[in-house]
Amino acid sequence: MGAGQAGAELVAALRMSDYRGPITMIGDEAFPPYYRPPLSKAYLSGKVDLEGLYIRPVAMYEEQGIAMRVSSRAVAIDRDAHRVLLEDGSSLGYERLVLATGGRVRKLQYPGLDAAPNVHYLRTIDDINAMRHRFLPGARLVIVGGGYVGLEVASVARKLGLSVTVLEAQPRVLARVTAPEVSSFYQRIHAEEGVDVRVDTTVAGFGFATDGAVTSVELGSGESISADVVLIGIGQVPNVELAEAAGLPVDNGIVVDEYCRTADPDILAIGDCTSHPCSENGGRRRLESAPNASEQARVAAGALTGALQPYNAIPWFWSDQYDTKLQTVGLSAGYDDVVIRGETEKGRSFVAFYLKNGEIRAADVVSSPRDFMFAKKLVAQRAKVSRATLEDLSIPLKQSL
Repeated sequence: MGAGQAGAELVAALRMSDYRGPITMIGDEAFPPYYRPPLSKAYLSGKVDLEGLYIRPVAMYEEQGIAMRVSSRAVAIDRDAHRVLLEDGSSLGYERLVLATGGRVRKLQYPGLDAAPNVHYLRTIDDINAMRHRFLPGARLVIVGGGYVGLEVASVARKLGLSVTVLEAQPRVLARVTAPEVSSFYQRIHAEEGVDVRVDTTVAGFGFATDGAVTSVELGSGESISADVVLIGIGQVPNVELAEAAGLPVDNGIVVDEYCRTADPDILAIGDCTSHPCSENGGRRRLESAPNASEQARVAAGALTGALQPYNAIPWFWSDQYDTKLQTVGLSAGYDDVVIRGETEKGRSFVAFYLKNGEIRAADVVSSPRDFMFAKKLVAQRAKVSRATLEDLSIPLKQSL
């Protein structure tokens, strides 16, 4: 249940595992499974068309005997009867059910905001289609939220000639996911590209035109910023309501074990909606990333076909902004030291290593694919490498393996 990347990768993995039983995918969007990462980049800029987003050719699903129910919203799970109830009143039976329900944008609560025609969020193809015609040269774009989505959209908007202001409530952009040095780097390059980045900035309200459109964003400082279009990017909420209503444990995501199994032996869950064991740091974690969705899909396929393999992949992520590509590997949460390889105050290529107890636990690699290749290995090994060696650009990272 769910026709995003996790669902698409699951059905492909099942067929590759020679599973020939019937498969039905249920998705509430009108489109077949598609990649979400390009939405804020290539699709928004027009470099990729609609079909270029599709994970598999539409004909493949029919060829593989996979029934696809698009524009279908599940409203309940009857675990006793093994049935999924749909919004149109119909229902589907199941032997095994996989929840790949993903997440939805976190909404900013303010009177009149939901009805404003020029206020947008970014999660789906429809979201981009609704906002793209407003991205015209000279238009004033205000972005609320200095996370990856907001910064990626700011990058595209500047290339298209918009005037862009980014508002971030935290003392720095990307504060939840990167070290201060990395945040400073991104604030610098956005400023160099003409983006007005405001940190430590709260939004107090909005000004509206008679037609309901937002004309300004009012700040806690009393300043008013004029706006032709507003994008709100303040995070994502996992879609756990169906699972919770069905009595499945939920803890910032649908609780699963290392094989993506829920408390119900006939129900699994994968992707952004799951809370799974964290082998790196202990406890549980929820990841919002395409690689995580793909890896959990393969793990679930193994569980469904009797080829159990635990989820133990090291998380990774990427972000494209202007001429830079950030590639992140590992989990930096709880780090006690950061080592910078290269310059963050000039140029546009460096590595930030995150250490805990002297071990390399994660790395942010900017515009250096070769360093990323070796950084992944160092993180996997939890290597202990001296600060001097990591900082010395004359010593190849390969020598630290």
